[in-house]
Amino acid sequence: MRPLALWIALGFASTGTVVNFDTAPLGKTPPGWTVSMTNGGGAPQWQILKDVSAPTQPYVLAQTSSDPTENRCPLAIFDRVSLKNGDVSVRIKPVSGREDRAGGLVWRYRDANNYYLVRANALTKNVAVYKVERGQRTQISSEVRHDIPSNAWLILKVSVRGDRFQVYVNHQRILQSWDRTFAGPGKVGLWTVADSVTYFDDFRINPK
Repeated sequence: MRPLALWIALGFASTGTVVNFDTAPLGKTPPGWTVSMTNGGGAPQWQILKDVSAPTQPYVLAQTSSDPTENRCPLAIFDRVSLKNGDVSVRIKPVSGREDRAGGLVWRYRDANNYYLVRANALTKNVAVYKVERGQRTQISSEVRHDIPSNAWLILKVSVRGDRFQVYVNHQRILQSWDRTFAGPGKVGLWTVADSVTYFDDFRINPK
């Protein structure tokens, strides 16, 4: 196989990266991803599951541990891309959680204690942008009310340009924020909090 053809077969193309999880082994963390966690609590459990509602059939990446420890934030970080500016999106399905029922996107990730994230919460019905610095999560945008349904899929996207972050839900821009704490490139990934059980599919990265 020619190098370009191999690149595309792996989910990479000249315009970006698409990860749909449909060839990963069931019940395991997919290759090319690193599991970590911000703050204490029970260990995260990221695994490939079959979901008949998946936007790309048949598999999704799910965070299934449900430890309710406050501010416990399981992370799944994509190892193969470092991004400074670009667009990152994922299809997200909040499934369950009594303390929280949320999921999000991570960018400019340095380590488990330093990164940016956008969070969509199906219990509080809102979306917000945060920075995590030295393990401390600080909100850097207003909370925007938005319908985040449980057990249904939506598209969450962040567009990163310098110190400006624009957030979209189902292709509609709903908020933007600014911050200069982490100015350089970093990895991107997925995030949940507390006892949130959340499914993810169709993860896309488009550098700019």
